[in-house]
Amino acid sequence: MADTASRSSDNRKQIRFVVFNGIVAALYVVFTAPFANIAYGPIQVRIAEVMAIFLIFSWGMIPGVTLGCFIANLINPGNLGPVDVIGGSLATLIAGVLSYFIGKKNKWLGLIPPIAVNGLIVGGYLPFLLVDSGSSVTLQAVLLSMLSVAGSEAVLLLVLGLPLIFVMEKTELKKRLP
Repeated sequence: MADTASRSSDNRKQIRFVVFNGIVAALYVVFTAPFANIAYGPIQVRIAEVMAIFLIFSWGMIPGVTLGCFIANLINPGNLGPVDVIGGSLATLIAGVLSYFIGKKNKWLGLIPPIAVNGLIVGGYLPFLLVDSGSSVTLQAVLLSMLSVAGSEAVLLLVLGLPLIFVMEKTELKKRLP
């Protein structure tokens, strides 16, 4: 009897985890897709990237944020193709894992991975996806793209993310994350 109750409890936890991450993924898309004119391209202001703050506090949200990024890149009206869909999602996953582990030691340093990883990975491939046919990509263009993506991510996380960290530190909200 106890074994059945334990399995039932485990099933509820798994269902809660899947549903919660589904909601997180949907929110990422909702906070990205309507703002496509500023969410895609060399200067990316994705309001959904504020969710990176939650990854500092919760390992369990990494799948939802990564899936949300995947879907948002998949439905990008500019359709940058599989490199962006996979590359951007992989960058989000890597940044999330690093933010979690770094954030366990220092919440403020947990902000660095989304800035650095997105700047390097997304900023590194965007010039190649956005170049006009017949044109070539220069090292300067790649470096500028990396700085642009990292800079826009940094501004977003500093302006919206820092206050969110303060709120989560002062409230019980962080304890309610999976």
